[in-house]
Amino acid sequence: MNIYFKLFILFLAMSLTSCEDVISVEVQTAPSRLVIEASLDWEKGTAGNNQTIKLSKSTPYFDTTTITSVTNASVRVVNDDDDTEFIFTHQGNGIYTTTAFIPIINQSYTLEVVHEGETYTANETLTPVVDIDNITQSIDGGFDDEELEVNIIFTDPEAEENYYLYKFKRQGDLLPALEDGDDEFVNGNEITWWFEKEEDDDTDEIEAFRAGDVVDISFFGISKAYSNYIGILIEQSEGAGLFSSTPVPLRGNCINTTTPDNYAFGYFRLTQVVKTSYTFQ
Repeated sequence: MNIYFKLFILFLAMSLTSCEDVISVEVQTAPSRLVIEASLDWEKGTAGNNQTIKLSKSTPYFDTTTITSVTNASVRVVNDDDDTEFIFTHQGNGIYTTTAFIPIINQSYTLEVVHEGETYTANETLTPVVDIDNITQSIDGGFDDEELEVNIIFTDPEAEENYYLYKFKRQGDLLPALEDGDDEFVNGNEITWWFEKEEDDDTDEIEAFRAGDVVDISFFGISKAYSNYIGILIEQSEGAGLFSSTPVPLRGNCINTTTPDNYAFGYFRLTQVVKTSYTFQ
C-alpha cells in the first residue's frame, strides 16, 4: 500500500506544479488628453512677472516610453479688463514661459491654449493672501502629543469668504504635503494651522519632525472653485480608506471650445502666495 500511496502523492504534486495558467489582465484605457499645468503664483515681495505653464499629454498608466511633452502649442493669458496679452513662449520639454506678466489682485484673466487645431480656455481671478503673523512649533496640537508640529498663525479677513492652500516640504523629502482650508467657522479671527508628519503607511515608520529639520512653507490664497478642485485631488491622492469616497474622474476648469468632449486635464489658477521656512528647535 505504501508504494501506491507514494505514487499517488508524486502524481498529485506533478499535476499541481504543471497547472500554472498565464492570466491575462485587461487594463482599461482612455484617450490621450491634453494636460494643462497653469499655476500662476505671485509671491509677495516679488514683481510676479516670471510665470510658467507646462503642457503634456496623458498616457496609459504602464506606458513608460511615450514622450508626453507638448511642444507645438500656442499659449497666452489675457487680462479681461483691458485685453493686455501675455504670450508664453516654448522653452523645451513642454515648458512655456513669460517674463512680462502683470499680476493684479482680484483681476480676472483668461487662459487660451491652441493645440492641434483645438482651442482650450479657462478663466480665473487672482486671489490675495494675508501675511503670516507668526510661525511656532509645539507638540500638543497634532494627533500625536509626543511629536513636533509646525504652526502657521495668521489673521483671517472678516469682509469676505477666504480659502487657503498650505504646502509643507521638509528639506530633503521627495514630495511636499498639501492641505486646504477655509474660514467658514473662524471668519475674521486669528487662525493657527498646524502640520505634523504622519506615519508612513507603506513602511510603518514614523518620519516625524526632529530638532534641526527645516520645513519650507508656501501659504496660498485660492478661489472657492479651486478649493473644491484641490480638496478632491488631495483626498484622492491619499488613497482609499474605510470612509473615503469613491474616486471619480477629476476635471478642472479648462474647456475645449472646439470639441467639448475632448476636454483637458489640469487647472488654470491665479494665486498670491507667501513663502517662508522654519527650523525646528
